[in-house]
Amino acid sequence: MPLEPDILVPPQQVASRIARWEQSLDAVLPSKADGANLLIATWNLRAFGGLTKAWNTPEGASPKRNFTDIHLIAAVIRRFDVVAVQEVRGNLRALRHLMKVLGEDWAFILTDVTVGKAGNYERLAFLFDTRRVKPSGLACELVIPIEQNAGVPARDLGRQFARTPYAVSFLSQGQTFTLVTLHVLYGEEASDRVPELRAIAQWLASWAEQEFGWDHNLIALGDFNIDRADDPLFEAFTSTGLVPAPQLAGLPRTVFDDPGAEHFYDQIAWFTKGQKHRPVLTLETGDGGQVDFVPQLQDGQTLTELSWRISDHFPLWVEFAIPTS
Repeated sequence: MPLEPDILVPPQQVASRIARWEQSLDAVLPSKADGANLLIATWNLRAFGGLTKAWNTPEGASPKRNFTDIHLIAAVIRRFDVVAVQEVRGNLRALRHLMKVLGEDWAFILTDVTVGKAGNYERLAFLFDTRRVKPSGLACELVIPIEQNAGVPARDLGRQFARTPYAVSFLSQGQTFTLVTLHVLYGEEASDRVPELRAIAQWLASWAEQEFGWDHNLIALGDFNIDRADDPLFEAFTSTGLVPAPQLAGLPRTVFDDPGAEHFYDQIAWFTKGQKHRPVLTLETGDGGQVDFVPQLQDGQTLTELSWRISDHFPLWVEFAIPTS
């Protein structure tokens, strides 16, 4: 039986491709600056579970994602301090090998599998650079109380979230922030998403008010499955004061988006000043954007083929400035 290739030792051709990709990222992403910035991203990695343990996927093999793809994904993730990842599956082979490539300075926190058709057997995860970010103590799933007198408007959803939102607090350079990641149920029609989006917005507002005494920066990020700005889905999402990062307005979210008809699926958002009893963002925002990997990584593949190897969604990111005092 042939020996399994070592994922940490790419062949020369693959190494050259990775180097070219890293040079492209250098041109579009800010550098990590100690004591000055914090880089937060979100990425829906399509069906991130199984992995073909080869540098090139053999014809007919499944899954299509291979060692080369893991290196290309890792090159993006290591540019940030924390990345919220959606669609991690029950099979952790791809995640385990991604962590090997990222190296010992990286760690992760993730949920258990959400079983059932609606949950799609997915996990939610945070990957973070331990040299710049550390967990500060809080890790929890946002669950709707079953008591009718609990005083939480989100209970009107009539059920739990299909994939329970996951919150983790982090500490970086003296700043504490809580990230809430989620993947909204897509449903059969767009209108199916409105109740869950509204419930999430209500729950985050209520929860933020309870957490106000901690004075944490609260940031929601993930795949909200919003079609367009100002549609009923967007209005439900922003109904309690969440403000999407203006740096991301109008940017395509998926490899399948047509010019002029971009979706708003993925978001990074927070509460702003003037909203009573809620922890407003005290971090100063800087640049933001998405990483369009199609021009560099498509390499003769169809967009569908590329989506199974890298993803169908683009990573979104925002840079935050660390206050000097």
